[in-house]
Amino acid sequence: MKFLTKVIVILIVTLSFQTVFAQNDTDDEDKLSLNSGTIDSQFEYVFQKSGNFKGTNGQNYKAVKYAWLLDLKSHVLDSLKTTYTDLENSEKVVGNQIKEIEDLKAKLATTQSNLDQTDSEKNNMALLGMQTSKTNYNVIMWSIIAALLAFLLFFIYKFKGSNSSTREAKHKLQEVETEFEEHRRNALEREQKVRRQLQDELNKQKS
Repeated sequence: MKFLTKVIVILIVTLSFQTVFAQNDTDDEDKLSLNSGTIDSQFEYVFQKSGNFKGTNGQNYKAVKYAWLLDLKSHVLDSLKTTYTDLENSEKVVGNQIKEIEDLKAKLATTQSNLDQTDSEKNNMALLGMQTSKTNYNVIMWSIIAALLAFLLFFIYKFKGSNSSTREAKHKLQEVETEFEEHRRNALEREQKVRRQLQDELNKQKS
């Protein structure tokens, strides 16, 4: 009985292989291929081209060519190799991009620092060797200008007062000079009068 079962299994497998060979020779228009397409399509090709048979335990089995399995193994390994190569290249690209990002971040930080320094220099001004804000600088400068203006007005006021006093002093001096000239003239007239009287007396005494 066991021998008969083995013979039946062998006949089924042989018929399955013959069926697979016949399908492989006659199905030239099938799009699936073992040597092209994706790994998934290659497995699908093997599934479709493999022969079916039922084992003694009632389960269904596939009869696959050993050469197909070797081809699939080679294709899978090649695909994995390509995938690993792409992954390594991607990791290198990602590493380079990360480095570029870090460089850009460093440059951005430097640029931001320079910008902050420029803003600080723009918003601050040097006054007596010290940095001060524009607001304080403007307050100090306008205070100095106001103080100078007040000093100028005070000087003008004092100058006008002094000028008025000078004019008044000149006027008084002129009056004094006029009075003195009048007094000197009167004194001179009196002196001349006295001399004439004295001369007249002398002349009287001589005669």
